[in-house]
Amino acid sequence: MALIKSVRGFTPKIGKDTFLADNAAIIGDVEIGDGCSIWFGTVLRGDVNSIRIGNGVNIQDGSVLHTLYEKSTIEIGDDVSVGHNVTIHGAKICNGALIGMGSVVLDHAVIGEGAIVAAGSVVLSKTIVEPGSIYAGVPAKFVKKVDPEQAKEINQKIAKNYHMYSSWYKEDSE
Repeated sequence: MALIKSVRGFTPKIGKDTFLADNAAIIGDVEIGDGCSIWFGTVLRGDVNSIRIGNGVNIQDGSVLHTLYEKSTIEIGDDVSVGHNVTIHGAKICNGALIGMGSVVLDHAVIGEGAIVAAGSVVLSKTIVEPGSIYAGVPAKFVKKVDPEQAKEINQKIAKNYHMYSSWYKEDSE
């Protein structure tokens, strides 16, 4: 069973039909929407400020989400995919965005709706990633605009796939 820990009077709130991997850690001021999946080795550390996660979000293995004390929060919209080993520190990720494996998104960055952050990218503090764009590199820079319908289709497919994958684990535990 996942580690769900209250800190400073805050107890995590988990939405319905949400999968938490056995060794995921959800700590403090964290709210997770419905139909999400939080994968193995993931840490959502809401000890110093809030983490809000929408519906249909998947946060893949080894990712770490944290904030700055009294200075930054995390807001993740609906149908967002956060790849393996991603670090999100005090940033906003809008609906339908995709954060590629191994990326780092720093405080007060905003990832626009339907945007894609390429694997291994570092999105610096206060960077605004435009909706429907691809950013890549260290530091992450604009690469190109993507067709909004194509980006939405790709990002929603990944989110739906992870919802399906999580159902496999629920079946095994019944």
